[in-house]
Amino acid sequence: MEQQFPFQSSPLPYSYVALMPHCDANTLYYHHDKYYAEAVYELNRLAVRHRLTDQSLSQLVTEDYNLPAVQLNRLKSAAGSVYNHQLYFAGMSPNPTHLLGKLKDALLLDFGTWESFYETFFQMAVELFGSGNLWLAADERGKLVILPLPNQDTPLPKNLTPVLNLDVWEHAYYLEYQNLRAEYIHNWFRIINWTEAERRYEKALLNNLLCRKRQTSQEPLPVNEEEA
Repeated sequence: MEQQFPFQSSPLPYSYVALMPHCDANTLYYHHDKYYAEAVYELNRLAVRHRLTDQSLSQLVTEDYNLPAVQLNRLKSAAGSVYNHQLYFAGMSPNPTHLLGKLKDALLLDFGTWESFYETFFQMAVELFGSGNLWLAADERGKLVILPLPNQDTPLPKNLTPVLNLDVWEHAYYLEYQNLRAEYIHNWFRIINWTEAERRYEKALLNNLLCRKRQTSQEPLPVNEEEA
């Protein structure tokens, strides 16, 4: 369900120690309870300040508002941070999951092999300059794309539906991995929640199908009885 003001931190769907040894409890605690929680607090504060409490989270991420550039950037950063962190935490699982269904079919169609997808995603994540997220997202046709985005940007303004995101901000891994981002990325692949990713992809396909049906509807115009 779409989140509305006041925004709240989504609880972790697993314990702090559940992702060990691939993600340690200390990192998970600070990432979720500090960085993410602070973003939620900041977003609520800015929504009140700019009288945007009637806006949903996705609206705050995608809509343009008549605000000074500095204030707009702060709002977008806070909204993007809340949105991105929610998807990131839900996109991991302590229990082994498998790439199946329509998402697997699309991934093999668009990247050829699992190895090709893994190598492309891995290399782009390693090379993403500075801070940001690397996304696996679907366009309106269901085609999968890998998209590097800086800071707290999201795929939504590009009309792409997020399927999976890897947080490469240092606070996501530095306590455990220090400067070894590549090792963090490699281990993240071991805890991906492919069941959740499949759910997001199928939802994207359904939403896009419904949109296309609305756009191509050829319903007859009502007849004016007086003219009949």
